[in-house]
Amino acid sequence: MAIQALNEQEIKTELARASLWKRDGQEIVRQFVFNGFMDSVGFVNRIAAEAEKADHHPDILIQYNKVTLRLSTHDCHGLSARDFSLAKVADELFTRC
Repeated sequence: MAIQALNEQEIKTELARASLWKRDGQEIVRQFVFNGFMDSVGFVNRIAAEAEKADHHPDILIQYNKVTLRLSTHDCHGLSARDFSLAKVADELFTRC
């Protein structure tokens, strides 16, 4: 079954629910800030496990105590519900750090 891209109104609605995420073209992006490098890596390991379960993998940049996640759905060449679902998981993991 093909993954459906969200339309502009659906994207705006989802972004309103995920207010710490910003749109950058056909991606949503958020930077998470931690106390140090090991906390950053721990978060990346947890999000990697969740991404693998969801079979939806973000682009990840680690910069010492900062982790930037970029989400998009390559299969539909845009944003899908899968992106916002994984964004919510990342937000929940961050609040537990």
